[in-house]
Amino acid sequence: MGMKGLVLTEKGRPPHWQEVPDPRPGHGDVIVRVHAAALNHRDVWIQKGQYAGLKYPIVPGSDGSGVVMPGPDAGAWAEKEVIINPALQWGKHAAYQDPADFRILGLPDDGTMAEYVRVPSSNLVRKPAHLSFEEAAALPLAGLTAYRALMTRAQVQRGETVLITGIGGGVALFAMQFALALGARVYVSSGSDAKLGRALGLGAVGGANYKNPGWVDALRGLSGGGFDVAIDGAAGDGMNDLMDLLSPGGRLVLYGATQGNPSAVVARRIFWKQLNILGSTMGSPEDFAAMVALVDQHKIRPVVDKVFPPGEGAAAFQRMDEGLQFGKIVVKMR
Repeated sequence: MGMKGLVLTEKGRPPHWQEVPDPRPGHGDVIVRVHAAALNHRDVWIQKGQYAGLKYPIVPGSDGSGVVMPGPDAGAWAEKEVIINPALQWGKHAAYQDPADFRILGLPDDGTMAEYVRVPSSNLVRKPAHLSFEEAAALPLAGLTAYRALMTRAQVQRGETVLITGIGGGVALFAMQFALALGARVYVSSGSDAKLGRALGLGAVGGANYKNPGWVDALRGLSGGGFDVAIDGAAGDGMNDLMDLLSPGGRLVLYGATQGNPSAVVARRIFWKQLNILGSTMGSPEDFAAMVALVDQHKIRPVVDKVFPPGEGAAAFQRMDEGLQFGKIVVKMR
């Protein structure tokens, strides 16, 4: 076959577009001809050597869309346009991933930032017809994470008030789009007024810049007293602010901790307000299928920040690292 991919060869070095070995499918695997891949913070952390289970060289990339190549185990998938579910070997429990076998495409398995990728056929879902390959590639990891946090864990209902922090990032934007599709009232926070403005243009009811003094009181006033649900990937000391903003019986879902652990937690706030603090990581195969079905039903279009050719992969990684994006950064493979 012969192919090229973006390769991380050692800690701290940018990816390089180069020849890579052809993927070798095992039993139950298929080869997908990748049309587009998208970046996640995970890829930059792997580049920097700040991720568990590092190995080099590695083709990064958890997000991808493309066309299934004919092969022994392709069956009816052959020549179909697909989105790849990056959650490999979730396990038998819908409530949590298998602690021993679960892994994410892109490490330790070579990922989607190549002309071809090997994946289990069970991790394929048909690409909705209204999505381009670039939009479809933007969906998998962030869309799955947002769907599980919002739907499976928080079980958001129509008419509820939802606060989504860090708007502009992939998970946060998908959480906003999904919550709006469900009929929730969505509010957002960001450190960028420009990103807040764009979120309001996409349907958010209100927002606040967390760099401004009084942002907590501002959001409380906008919401009419508090939020039913908060979706957060930062943690840190901002957790206490989010618990303060939640209404009694509210749900806080944490899907990440980019700001690290909080220095202290106001425990009284949790038990007195009867709060539910929920953790969420990625999602089950059922979550992924339901997420794509929701996107198809409501004709949701992922927000794509910028599309790079594969030869400019280093620039794509740099843009992700700088955190200036609004939406997903995509690498177009063909």
